Amino acid sequence: MSIYTKNLEINSHSNFEENFELTQLAGKPTDLTGHSVASHMRRYPDSTSFTAFTVGITSAADGKISIGMSAPVTSTLKSGKYVYDLMIIRPGGAKVIVLEGTVTVNPGFSLNCP
Repeated sequence: MSIYTKNLEINSHSNFEENFELTQLAGKPTDLTGHSVASHMRRYPDSTSFTAFTVGITSAADGKISIGMSAPVTSTLKSGKYVYDLMIIRPGGAKVIVLEGTVTVNPGFSLNCP
């Protein structure tokens, strides 16, 4: 599997969701039956602290995955740039990074206005 790049944008104090469809080079969906997924974002690649995305396989046969964060979680994020990746864990336990990119967190300053 190749590693693809997709940059994300999160607005602080708002719910966030992004959906992905993993496909093979020929365009056929990647079958994720029996697989699990995980995704985290960090300020820097070597940072030990991270914020986890809520991740789920929404259609294993079609290679569909959803990642997200609730408003209470995004409200704890400082604005700025982060890095993230999406990892597939195969049934035998092998881990493969399939997606990576940057996350821009925008401040939700208007949400605090009366």
